[in-house]
Amino acid sequence: MTAVGTSVRSALFGTRGHTSVSRGLAEFQSRRPVLIRGAGETIFALPVEGLDRQRLAEFRALCAPSVPRLIVTARRAVALGIDTEKPMALRISAADDAKTILAFVTDATSDHVPEAGPAGRAEAAAIELVKLAQGLPAVLAANVAPDAISCASSIITVDAAAVARFADDAIQSLTMASEASVPLKSGTRTRFVVFHDAIGDSSVAIIVGKPDFTRPVPVRLHSACLTGDVFGSRRCDCGDQLRLALACVEELGGGVILYLAQEGRGLGLANKMRTYQLQDHGFDTVDANTTLGFDDDERDYGIAARMLQMLNCTRIVLLTNNPAKLEGLARAGIEIASRMPLEAPINADNRRYMTAKAERAGHRLDHLLASLGDPS
Repeated sequence: MTAVGTSVRSALFGTRGHTSVSRGLAEFQSRRPVLIRGAGETIFALPVEGLDRQRLAEFRALCAPSVPRLIVTARRAVALGIDTEKPMALRISAADDAKTILAFVTDATSDHVPEAGPAGRAEAAAIELVKLAQGLPAVLAANVAPDAISCASSIITVDAAAVARFADDAIQSLTMASEASVPLKSGTRTRFVVFHDAIGDSSVAIIVGKPDFTRPVPVRLHSACLTGDVFGSRRCDCGDQLRLALACVEELGGGVILYLAQEGRGLGLANKMRTYQLQDHGFDTVDANTTLGFDDDERDYGIAARMLQMLNCTRIVLLTNNPAKLEGLARAGIEIASRMPLEAPINADNRRYMTAKAERAGHRLDHLLASLGDPS
């Protein structure tokens, strides 16, 4: 009975660490604080997303007598003028209000950089957790004794070591949730297969026509882009690439388009709009991402590889201009037979974006470079 009970508990709840991260993620998405426990330390952490005067005052009161620090990514620290390769803890004073703290996280420049030191392990885990929640990549944190907080019994405690494993665990947790036949406007029949993961995201495999899975299958990995795919935004080439890929796959007799829940190269829609604001003030797409504290590209293609494996589609012809997709799938065990480029049209609104992708992010946009007179 004991063995069976243990097995059932594991099947229902997962490991203790995974469960703690899953619940902590939900708290961060709801802008609530959590306790994060690392080796020999416990911190009380609150996302800066949605910070206002009342929330800041309540958080400070709960932390007292400890003084909260502002934890930022290495990318954001560099943007503030701090020479580092690790997340940093910025010392904030009682005089720093919510507006000032948010400025340390989002403003393109800052006249004042607080004193800073390396973030601890639990603080770095808090940054990773808030990234999973697709919030601003910064948290307020204070070292506390768990029983020193009056409402500690109602606060979720997260295992810092489990945060680093959570994304990989989510890939392995992937399930096929549902599927249905969907005829397209072009007349092509497709099958939409919806996948769920432990983070709560839904990605979709669109199986176009009747691909022959005994041969290399044409495949497109397409990150969701609400602005481009749905509304036809001219700021990017996403919608054009999706339509080109669909037409190409149809012409080749069938294939698979993976529509991935990775808006804004993995930043999420809200952060994507924040990077657009920075671009409107002169930043290119790479610098806009890193100024906010993100990597240039936050996507991981393990989820795409797992979807292909579950579809028994492991030999592919990849429709992409992005070498990172080739490398990510190959590392995950997908055999890349060849690559096919997608040459989307260039316009006055996306030329700067496309140029940054080609010159700074390594995308193979030969048609763009040719138009710029690049000898390569």
